[in-house]
Amino acid sequence: QVQLVESGGGLVQTGGSLRLSCAASGRIHSIIALGWYRQAPGKQRELVAGITTHDDIDYADSVKGRFTISRDSAKNTVYLQMNGLKVEDTAVYYCHAKTTGGEQLFDDWGQGTQVTVSA
Repeated sequence: QVQLVESGGGLVQTGGSLRLSCAASGRIHSIIALGWYRQAPGKQRELVAGITTHDDIDYADSVKGRFTISRDSAKNTVYLQMNGLKVEDTAVYYCHAKTTGGEQLFDDWGQGTQVTVSA
């Protein structure tokens, strides 16, 4: 199991920026991908951005050109730089780790951090 601790959420005005961080601990060697998901009230949790251990990156269409995911392997940390924030980016943001154990894949989640964008 991997433990994930997020930080960096908060309240920002439209057009502002925030940087989320997620520190991983535990079975670090089992991680094959890290990512950020978000869940707004009344909506399903959705992928925002993901990065594999080979640095393959994927973004949701809604954040392309505004958000940047990166990772620091030495610190076991993944970041999400969010620029040009919009009201519709308001959500709880969750850090996610895809891990492998033998032939099985597992999902580990952080506790979530609130991002609120005001008009």
